[in-house]
Amino acid sequence: MDQISAATEGAPKSVEDLRVILQGDTKVKVAVDGILRGKYMSKDKFLSAASGGFGFCSVVFGWDMHDTVYSRELSISNRQNGYRDVLAKIDLSTYRRIPWDNNTPFFLVSFFDPITLEPLHADPRSLLRTTCELAAAQGFSCMAGVEYEYFNFKETPESVAEKRFTHLSPLTPGMHGYSLLRTQLNQDYFNELFDESLKFQIDVEGHHTETGPGVLETALAYTYALRMADNAILYKFLAKSIGMKHQVLPSFMAKPWGDLPGCSGHTHVSLRDPSGKNIFAYTEGPDGRADAAFEDTKFLSFIGEQFLAGVLDGLPEVMPMFVPTINGYKRLVGGESFWAPNAVTYGYDSRAVSIRIISPPSVPPSATRFEVRVPGADMNPYLVLSAIFRLGLRGITQRLKLTTLPISTYLNDPSRKGEVVMLPTSLEDATTKMMRPGSVAREVFGDQFIDHFGGTREHEVKLWNAAVTNWEVERYLELA
Repeated sequence: MDQISAATEGAPKSVEDLRVILQGDTKVKVAVDGILRGKYMSKDKFLSAASGGFGFCSVVFGWDMHDTVYSRELSISNRQNGYRDVLAKIDLSTYRRIPWDNNTPFFLVSFFDPITLEPLHADPRSLLRTTCELAAAQGFSCMAGVEYEYFNFKETPESVAEKRFTHLSPLTPGMHGYSLLRTQLNQDYFNELFDESLKFQIDVEGHHTETGPGVLETALAYTYALRMADNAILYKFLAKSIGMKHQVLPSFMAKPWGDLPGCSGHTHVSLRDPSGKNIFAYTEGPDGRADAAFEDTKFLSFIGEQFLAGVLDGLPEVMPMFVPTINGYKRLVGGESFWAPNAVTYGYDSRAVSIRIISPPSVPPSATRFEVRVPGADMNPYLVLSAIFRLGLRGITQRLKLTTLPISTYLNDPSRKGEVVMLPTSLEDATTKMMRPGSVAREVFGDQFIDHFGGTREHEVKLWNAAVTNWEVERYLELA
């Protein structure tokens, strides 16, 4: 098995295999990532493109989620280069069939510069593949899992537009996490999400209601990081597609309502060696590692501690990669009422932190991992996983030590809470930190990517700063 991409079942190994697989088909769907975009291709056109790739308009790197050109033109797609085509290469290892769409064959692509043939620096999928290759060069395989929380509404794209996105009807009323009864109310929709995921080669580990009106949580099964990101981005596509059949609109917005918990995209990570052993696990004694930095880390390997130190060290400077939207920062309010972190914190089996250590004795050593609890459900999984693993690998390479104390220290001694480093509270603040000269983000990702991605976030901030909200009108219109 390719320990970077983890090919889907039945994926062709060659164009010849591909011809056999598509023998009875007339069209193929090809998709890009992030906000999922793509197109149908005739089988003949697809087969001709399977070897060398095909041209795809670069404007998908030059406009935002509503097809508005970025405020500041960026390097890949702009007026000067005429919004030229970039090279899209079909990844045969991503072959699936869409069970709810006439079993249409489906593939993902990655993008390359048409002149240099190098991976396009702004392509999230290529970025994660390169990240996994960096880890592989050190003898590591990147492993990951993603959990999505998402609101579900008795709405359609037309109805929410007619209501101007207000007074929406949740799928079910009340706060009912892990309720077996609530799943009976919309049994067909709930079950179809699970069943169609398996047919679409997205393995689901858990699927249940979460606290909040109409909220579901779906945990995707642990696998290689690139395959995990593919599964995560495609699960959103699946949920929204299945929702349309049932007149349900699932939303992965991080914080639809200010007085309710937001929607998380908790991300689990670990590293394995070539034999499949978990690199983060300590297995040499039942009492843990005697030279561990803290009690919380005694069942982590030394490399596991270094990885954790790297993520903690760089976390404040890659926040736009974890939380890419204006709304996402309203989820990070801290406190157990909403279960969302707002500071650089960690601890053993704690859900009140940014990074939760999952290790013995709560799990066997082979399941040792970190749960990064900062991302919301609106995340781009390719960027989140790239950031986590690049920061962690930097921690290993530079042999970083834990300088932040575990959260238990601050809970036991409130006088030390002033030592805690807070996370940025807005996308504007986070983007400024990420883009500053000499930032950790620039160190691990390079200037090209940070300048491009940072430019897209500056555009989002500019639109927000120009918007007049309902809150402003209600507060100031009469009394100002």
